[in-house]
Amino acid sequence: MTQDRLGATTGAQVRAVIMKPFCMKPILTACRAALSILPCLCAALICLASQARAAEPQGMAVSTVKAKSACFVDSVQLTGHIEAREEVLVRPDVEGLKISKVLVEDGASVTSGQALAQLVRPEYMSAGPNNVTVSAPATGMVLHKTLAIGMPASSRGDPLFRIIRDGDLELVVQVALTEAAKIKPGQTARIEALDGTELAGTVRLIDPQVDPLTQSSSARIQLRSRAGVRLGMFAKASIDTVRTCGATIPLSSILYGPQGSVVQVVRNNHVETKLVKIGPLSGKDAQIQEGLTAGEIVVARAGAFLREGDPVRPVPLEGQR
Repeated sequence: MTQDRLGATTGAQVRAVIMKPFCMKPILTACRAALSILPCLCAALICLASQARAAEPQGMAVSTVKAKSACFVDSVQLTGHIEAREEVLVRPDVEGLKISKVLVEDGASVTSGQALAQLVRPEYMSAGPNNVTVSAPATGMVLHKTLAIGMPASSRGDPLFRIIRDGDLELVVQVALTEAAKIKPGQTARIEALDGTELAGTVRLIDPQVDPLTQSSSARIQLRSRAGVRLGMFAKASIDTVRTCGATIPLSSILYGPQGSVVQVVRNNHVETKLVKIGPLSGKDAQIQEGLTAGEIVVARAGAFLREGDPVRPVPLEGQR
């Protein structure tokens, strides 16, 4: 009995503890404290958002590029035709003979002393040698018109043969006075014929005389090879004259105004207009000789819609980020 009462008493006490109402006071106190600081938190968030918006760039969005450092080569483009550097004219020493045999083909290479043709004395001539051999006075490439057997050979008329001494050919080009000062003997030239043949050459001579009508002079560029080249052929030459290095930007970043060429630089999210001096061009880029340094940010497509001091939001072009 004693144990039964003890068990019943203990069970009743446990049920009383479980059924006792839970105290809500600490929780309510914490909720009131949180609600009291909520306005402060909201105000702080609003302030931070305002500051973030103020820090963002304002104004029109513009595409920008960074001026890069690059080296350009200024080259002169010229056109002309192929000529012999030096021609040797071949005529017989004896008058009144006629051709009996031609011993070389047109365009063949010959050596000095090589027989070119044989001449005979006509039957109506009683004096003079019966046979004469015409020989090459120099080594080179021989040229001749169609020589017919039996035609007269004169020491005073047109030459029977022309020999390009040593086979040396040159491109003779016309040079405007504005470009003449850039070209000097010894400069290397890249030559391209109309049929696509590419050759290398060297500037040999610049004519000191100026044509009064065209205000140009001529220059002679010696070819290093005559493969695929024929006399009289038209060709063009490119001569590198000056190599310069400096800040480079797209041509679309340059504006042309009454005061000269300008670019629109973006500094601290505002537009600054700078007067610049343009140097050599290469494709779609221009080298800036004065007024801009490599690393500065410029408007990629400059225009009159932007003015000095305008706020902008710079957007780097693809590949500039």
